[in-house]
Amino acid sequence: MIKVQNIIKTYKTGNLETKALRGVSFKIDDGEFVAIIGPSGSGKSTLMHILGCLDIPTSGQYFFEDKDVSSLSDDRLADIRKNKIGFVFQSFNLLPRMSVLRNVVLPLVYMGVQRDEREKQAKIALQNAGLDESRFHHLSNQLSGGEIQRVAIARALVNNPSLILADEPTGNLDSKTGEIVLETFQNLNRQGRTIILITHEKYIAEHAKRVISFKDGEIIEDIASIQSKIIGQIKE
Repeated sequence: MIKVQNIIKTYKTGNLETKALRGVSFKIDDGEFVAIIGPSGSGKSTLMHILGCLDIPTSGQYFFEDKDVSSLSDDRLADIRKNKIGFVFQSFNLLPRMSVLRNVVLPLVYMGVQRDEREKQAKIALQNAGLDESRFHHLSNQLSGGEIQRVAIARALVNNPSLILADEPTGNLDSKTGEIVLETFQNLNRQGRTIILITHEKYIAEHAKRVISFKDGEIIEDIASIQSKIIGQIKE
C-alpha cells in the first residue's frame, strides 16, 4: 500500500533551514497495523502529514497504492484524502450540535451519496466502531470521551478508505477509555483494515503489530511490537 523512498522534508525560515525528515524509507503492506513513535520534534508529525497527503516532501518519493503522490497538485491530493484515507485526530473534530449519525453521514453528503445509502453506510460504520445503536441519535456533546472517539473512528470508516491514519487518538482520554479505543483499532485491523497510529507513548504503540521509531528525523528502529512477538511465540 505504502512505499516511502528517501523522503526528505526541509522547512525554511528566512536563511534558516530545518530538516524535519532526513532520508526516510520504508514499506507498509495492505492489512498492517503500524505505530509510528517518537518524541516531540522527531519528525513523526511531518511524516504523518506526508502519508496523509496533507503535504509533499522536499525530495524523495511517496507511493500510495502504487501511485507516486510525491508531487501531485493540491486538488489531486484532496481527492486522495477524500476517497482513500480516513483520519482520526486527538481533538475528535465533531460538530457538537449535530447527532452522532449526522456527524458520520456528513462526509458522504460531500461525496454526493444518496440519502438512504449514506445513512445505511453511516450505521454500518458506527457498528464497526463499536458504538451502541442506542447512542446513534444523541448529540455528540452528550457522549463520553470514549464514545466520541468511536464516532470519530466511524466517520473515518464511512467512505471505506484504504488507510486509517490515527494521530494521537487517545491523547484526550483517560487510560481505561483509551484502552477501549485502542482495542477498537485492533478489531478493525483484524477485519483487514490498514492502520497507521501516530503516538509518543510506548505503551500505546505496543497495541500495533509493528513499531517504527523516529528520532531527529530518522528511523532508528523498525520491529514487530512486543504484543505481536508474544502472539507469534504462542502460535509456535
